[in-house]
Amino acid sequence: MNSLSSVHLNFMIKALLVFFPIICSSISFGQDSVVVIVEIRSATEDETVQRVAATIVIGSKSFYKTSNSKGVFSFKAYPGNGVKYKLNHTQFESSEVFKRISHKFRKDTLNYMFKMKYIKTQQLGDIIIPAPGVPKIVYINPKLHIQDFEIQNNGDILMLAYSKQLRKGSELVLFDGLKIKSKFQVPDLAEEIIRDYRGNSHVVCKDAIYGIHATDETIGISTLDKQYYLTYLAPIVDTNKTRMYFSNFNPDYPAFEYFVFDQRDSVYKKIMEIEDEFMMELYRSEYKWVDIRAKLWAKNKELETGVDAEIWVGANYFTQSLYYKELYAPMFHRNDSLFVFDYYKDKLFTFDADGDAVDSVGIYHHYNPKSTGWEKNLMQDRVTGEIYALFDRAGYSYLGWVDTKTGEIKEQVKLAHRYVEKIIVHENFIYYVYREFESTDKKHLWRERLPYHFGSGKVPDGDEVDQVKVD
Repeated sequence: MNSLSSVHLNFMIKALLVFFPIICSSISFGQDSVVVIVEIRSATEDETVQRVAATIVIGSKSFYKTSNSKGVFSFKAYPGNGVKYKLNHTQFESSEVFKRISHKFRKDTLNYMFKMKYIKTQQLGDIIIPAPGVPKIVYINPKLHIQDFEIQNNGDILMLAYSKQLRKGSELVLFDGLKIKSKFQVPDLAEEIIRDYRGNSHVVCKDAIYGIHATDETIGISTLDKQYYLTYLAPIVDTNKTRMYFSNFNPDYPAFEYFVFDQRDSVYKKIMEIEDEFMMELYRSEYKWVDIRAKLWAKNKELETGVDAEIWVGANYFTQSLYYKELYAPMFHRNDSLFVFDYYKDKLFTFDADGDAVDSVGIYHHYNPKSTGWEKNLMQDRVTGEIYALFDRAGYSYLGWVDTKTGEIKEQVKLAHRYVEKIIVHENFIYYVYREFESTDKKHLWRERLPYHFGSGKVPDGDEVDQVKVD
């Protein structure tokens, strides 16, 4: 072998020694990864556990995850990995679990459910599993009334509280289910807490709306123009990654439309129109009965704006009568489906995420409201996505689960207490404000378990997913 061939051979051997580990590594990393989804639940009350600090150990590598409001965290691993889970929480006993992903595992996702036990201390006392329907106090303060509340995305409860009278001053209280995390004095005459399409809370005051910034340990507010909020934020129903769903609802007009706006190409289209045809006929006919001065004013407005004179009269005169009823036809977003309750056509319409019609079924739970107690109030569990209808009979509240496949309410759940206020459904529990009937007690925050157990569904697209590979 000549010297040139020898040099060339040595070069090839060295190149193979350098690139062989890289090639092997590439082949190894080319294996399909598995998304591991872990749900943490309480072993005693069978509830999801939020804010669990989990240390994930794979071989010599480790990283940290925290369970979200649904008690879930996720990450990526590979077949053949052995994974150790170290779980820690202030209210539960720490635990370690080891699971190995089989080399033969070929699915995209792997689901685990781990249960944690409460720490039994003298302060907590015995753990009692509440039966469905049994009321339980969530927050009590002998000096404060709870006027309103909202449950934050991380599971914390934001409350609007006052000591004697709401008009004499109020404060915001941030509660994590165990302790008060922060308080903040509201600088204006507060009325209620509302929640926008992004899940952000706002406190509505007499002259302004304040955006609430609640972090892990503090509460802050920022002034938001009331008209700006009502014009640009309130009409938005919901969003996903690229689409925004909104309406042109006006409380003084008996018709409105739902739209979807695609932010990728800045195109929007109409999903459907809601109209109370009988109310619209009365609304427009009001023009015939007003005096000549009102007709002249309406005609001038029509020339000025292009809006029919009949609409100007209807908005300014008919809406002040006892016969006018504001439209109620809410839209809800769950997974990849939109649900619109058109009570004026007795239909529940289902659309896909693009706003295209998928199905429709009849709904009749709004009939005979005087006997059924129908409250024109649908609410959605923001964790499970399930929808409930509220009824009131003789002061007792009834919650009926709406089957979106059939439109039926098969049963109603009666709350234990009478004359409750501000009802919210969250993760298969009903939260409400209540003061003991005919007592001088303060208004406290209560909850009751629903006799259903709906899962949290798929992990949201926005959740961070870690990718780990260990040979």
